[in-house]
Amino acid sequence: MNPKLSPDHLKRRAIVYIRQSSPGQVIHNQESQRRQYGLADHARQLGFQQVEVIDEDLGRSGSGQVERPGFEHLVAEVCTGQVGAVLCIEASRLARNGRDWRHLIELCGLVRTIVIDPDGVYDPCALNDRLLLGLKGTMSEFELNLLRQRSLEAIRQKARRGELQFRLPVGFRWTQNGKVEIDPDRRVQEAVHLVFAKMAELGSARQVLLWFRAEKTSLPALVVEAPGNGVVWKLPVYNTIWHMVRNPMYAGAYAFGKTESRTKVIDGRARKSDGHFKPVDTWMVLIRDHHCGYIAWEQFERNQVMLTDNAHMKSRMEPKAARGGRSLLAGLLRCRRCGRMLHVAYSGSHGEVPRYHCRGAHINHGADWCISFGGLRPDRAIAAEILKAVEGNAIEAALEVAARVAEQQRQRHRVLSLELEQAQYEVRLAARRYEAVDPDNRLVAAELEARWNAALQSAGEIEQRLRQNELPDTATRIPDKETLCSLAQDLPAVWNSATTEMRLKQRIIRILIEEIIADVDEAKAEIVLMIHWTGGRHSELRMKKNPTGKHSRCTSLEALEIIRQMAGKFPDDQIAATLNRLTFRTGTGNTWTEGRIRSLRSYHEWPAYDAKTSSRQSLTLEEASKRLEVSHKVVRRLIDSGDIPATQVVPWAPWEISAEAVESAEVLQAVRNAKRRVRAGSSASETILPMFVDR
Repeated sequence: MNPKLSPDHLKRRAIVYIRQSSPGQVIHNQESQRRQYGLADHARQLGFQQVEVIDEDLGRSGSGQVERPGFEHLVAEVCTGQVGAVLCIEASRLARNGRDWRHLIELCGLVRTIVIDPDGVYDPCALNDRLLLGLKGTMSEFELNLLRQRSLEAIRQKARRGELQFRLPVGFRWTQNGKVEIDPDRRVQEAVHLVFAKMAELGSARQVLLWFRAEKTSLPALVVEAPGNGVVWKLPVYNTIWHMVRNPMYAGAYAFGKTESRTKVIDGRARKSDGHFKPVDTWMVLIRDHHCGYIAWEQFERNQVMLTDNAHMKSRMEPKAARGGRSLLAGLLRCRRCGRMLHVAYSGSHGEVPRYHCRGAHINHGADWCISFGGLRPDRAIAAEILKAVEGNAIEAALEVAARVAEQQRQRHRVLSLELEQAQYEVRLAARRYEAVDPDNRLVAAELEARWNAALQSAGEIEQRLRQNELPDTATRIPDKETLCSLAQDLPAVWNSATTEMRLKQRIIRILIEEIIADVDEAKAEIVLMIHWTGGRHSELRMKKNPTGKHSRCTSLEALEIIRQMAGKFPDDQIAATLNRLTFRTGTGNTWTEGRIRSLRSYHEWPAYDAKTSSRQSLTLEEASKRLEVSHKVVRRLIDSGDIPATQVVPWAPWEISAEAVESAEVLQAVRNAKRRVRAGSSASETILPMFVDR
């Protein structure tokens, strides 16, 4: 027995620590794993009765930048003083960094725990053994760094030449001479082309995903475990579309070093995380035109800008992309006072009324909101400006839309045709396998027959979808040039149609407008919009802003004042007639009626008309004519001449004639003169009697 092993050590437990650096080593390096597990038998041969195996760190690096629950468990057990020995196959298994190694050796020396490997037994309390353990730990750390440096430099050199082979995305493959080529499968090619065509059309990776899911169009996916990296077809998920759009390989570029590892100190220990994307100008290797791609590099750059604009929660002070919300200007308005982008909120019974407000300072600093205004008027005003800007090119735009619709139908037909061709091949393959089996082997024959039937059913469904795509659809039928030209002449009706998608309107606006600087003129109660057009031109729009607590359907203040002055003096039907003659409308744009006047008067608690009280105070034109026994025209002529004093609340309102003035001697004499047709200022002898005039 080794003299360093005392009876005190043997009474305590022995711990065997097992670790391999990566999952690949765990799967493929089985011999190293067996050697480490064999240390448990070695501990029993040395005389330990209690042996514990800690293998929680299989597949974890010992560099100190990832969590190792097994090593933490080992340290905790050593600290209890119940561990007599720690066994490992070599020093590098316990740690690949000096901090963890020296910390463990220090603890073993404090509690008199020995360290055992296949080369010997080491007592950390002994000076020479402690020195030797320190050298082994240092050499293990140096070895790791040296191997990493050599391998990484070799990888970089090969990548700079564009020869480093890695797993290619779907749609590409490595040739025998180490070149990248497009997958020869035409169905795979068409599927990849369709993804990028839809990205250019819809402008959003999520919208592309929704289109593929709605059309039930499958995309190819690599099966890493299959021999030769086989391809399976399935409906895509968001990450499938997103990674395809982000990958520069599809633009014919060879890229390496697109991501980086980041290290943070958490709870006093370094923690490394991988897969953080870097900007394009910081990539380690970027070789453009390295191979034949599916799209041009310019389109790849446009897609990256589009993805960045779509990330609303990540892009801070830039205008946001069009994503199809209910507000036309969402993500396009910037506050003139603080420079922040305006937020949008929705109200109304169905959440369809937008309201823009700048609350960035309120969120970040607790300050008051900068500006806030309703969104209906600004949306309508900007839409009108856009229609003015594009009305000259409306016909060309309509023809371009028709061409795109036709191309979309052709793409859908090609995809379904290739899918049908693949399904028919699967049917023929299943048939050959069924025919090749021994008929007496019913177990295998039944399974192959079921697969043949499934292939036939799948091919039938695809063929039915293809026939439906070929049928003329009135909803997607392409109109002729004359029809498109007639529609282009009525562009506002097309724009305001309920079937026109808001996302399409937003994308049109963002093509023509870079951003809009918004402010509120409190003195004039106006919303001020400064439009920054693409190309450098600027224009200002001003529109009325509703006062606080008001909305766009409120009755005008002029109409309210007229109703207030006439309330109690005139019946509700006469008030309504007066407002209609003055072309005033209700808040919703309707004409005035007796019921609407009564409802508004009751809301404001204005008095109602009382015929008894009003008749004693003043007379209307009709009442005065009855009392004086003359026509309305005579009374009106006397009012115009000043013989009868009368007032009006507003022009076209009923006249208010004092009852006392009507009964005065001057008014009665003027009425008698009017009846006798006496001119003003003439005597009674000069009365004109037209019926006796000599003709």
